[in-house]
Amino acid sequence: MAKGEGAEQYSNASLLNKPVSSDGIKLAGKREQRNRLSVCSKLCYAVGGAPYQITGCALGFFLQIYLLDVAQLDPFYASIILFVGRAWDAVTDPTVGFLVSRSPWTRFGRMLPWILLSTPLAVLCYFLIWYVPPFEDGKVIWYLVFYCLFQTLQTCFHVPYSALTMFISSEQKERDSATAYRMTVEVLGTVIGTAIQGQIVGMANAPCIPVPGDLTGKLGNASASLTTAGPEGNATVPVISLDHTKTAYMIASGVICGIYVLCAIVLFFGVREQKEPHSCRPRSEPMSFFQGIRLVMGHGPYAKLVMGFLFTSLAFMLLEGNFALFCSSTLGFRNDFQNILLVIMLSATLAIPFWQWFLTRFGKKTAVYIGTSSVVPFMILVVCVKSNLIVTYIVSFAAGVGVAAAFLLPWSMLPDVVDDFKVHNPDSTGHEAIFYSFYVFFTKFASGVSLGISTLSLDFAGYITRGCSQPEEVDLTLKLLVSAAPVALILVGLVIFRSYPINEEVRQGNRKLLQEQRDNEADSETDSTELANMI
Repeated sequence: MAKGEGAEQYSNASLLNKPVSSDGIKLAGKREQRNRLSVCSKLCYAVGGAPYQITGCALGFFLQIYLLDVAQLDPFYASIILFVGRAWDAVTDPTVGFLVSRSPWTRFGRMLPWILLSTPLAVLCYFLIWYVPPFEDGKVIWYLVFYCLFQTLQTCFHVPYSALTMFISSEQKERDSATAYRMTVEVLGTVIGTAIQGQIVGMANAPCIPVPGDLTGKLGNASASLTTAGPEGNATVPVISLDHTKTAYMIASGVICGIYVLCAIVLFFGVREQKEPHSCRPRSEPMSFFQGIRLVMGHGPYAKLVMGFLFTSLAFMLLEGNFALFCSSTLGFRNDFQNILLVIMLSATLAIPFWQWFLTRFGKKTAVYIGTSSVVPFMILVVCVKSNLIVTYIVSFAAGVGVAAAFLLPWSMLPDVVDDFKVHNPDSTGHEAIFYSFYVFFTKFASGVSLGISTLSLDFAGYITRGCSQPEEVDLTLKLLVSAAPVALILVGLVIFRSYPINEEVRQGNRKLLQEQRDNEADSETDSTELANMI
């Protein structure tokens, strides 16, 4: 049996039947009180998750359509930028996780200095992604360089922040509570990102360009509302030009950069990073990068969790990256797609408390099945129902409930896997950042694959930049990318989750064993101190 794959390796009964003295009970109560987090600390910790979701949502929903219709890049080059940028980002995650795990402890902690120092350069690179340079030959290099730089710097923020979950408290209950706060703020961050980017850009949406054979009443009508009579009354002149759209993207990016900096400051000054729970035990010897890979991927529950979420993440990334184009091109809602996206994110935010209650009541593994599969009917419905704005809003609101589960569940399950690893590898400590960085690596790898393949598919289908209508092949491709492909990937992910071994019984057993280890270490430290005082 692989390490960590079952509860048979220990007996919960022995833990429950172990006699506990009154002094031990008082000591445990004091320790629990000390590890309890205030609401303010949880909120400050949660705010730190907003920058990743705000920028990620803006890039995920709008970067593809920005590169195609605003920067006016060829779909082939846009697919290269999106894929290489995400692939590079995926590679940097385990690298940064490896570096973080070897970084020394400072008076601010081990994770927080990474967060503070990476922020200024990250916001600069993010702003330049949304700037259209005044030259044509080097556009592809411009976007590729700044996209890769931003992803690297944001990794230096997000990987330490993700691992910080294990250092805000040693109590699993407090970490779960803080994670729920974090997920709520992160989903709220997606609403903010969608609202800022979508509403500012939506007010300066340049009209589409009619193409030969364009059908009146499809997408061509969208441009009519954005035109006005010319000087002689018989010509039309666009009210909003492409330059206005470019400016709108820069304004939106500037606002997001300001929020990014503010959240980083709140996190740094509002959260106290605690010493590792095994601080009285010598930290494991530093290991090489490839040793770290073998360490985390050799743990059975972690490998199954990551592989399952790899497929489900790929499904949601395909939906996220192509839904804006699907709404504007296939459904014909060129001037409403940003509002549809906002409805999805608002619905997801409202559903977070429900999923937090659900996973507490029925267990995390059950929540994965119900939550992830709940979005499937709406993925199918949105492409089967004839284009209707009201129906699309209703379907989008319902789909947001499933999106909330996709945000919450992975991050709530990762601490359980790390605890399971500690139980079965008690002498191996200080590797939390590696576990989190490899999970983020697979998530971003899925994003890169989805964006690259989808944009390249649009190129093959004959996508027309800023066209009021698209060929039937493009419409069919977009339907496959937002419905058929994501549904198939979700089903594969759910099959993998069937073999995930950490249920509620195993999780509670791990928690008790870890608490016993901490109590034994605390007793040993106390005995050593008393012996030293006697001498």
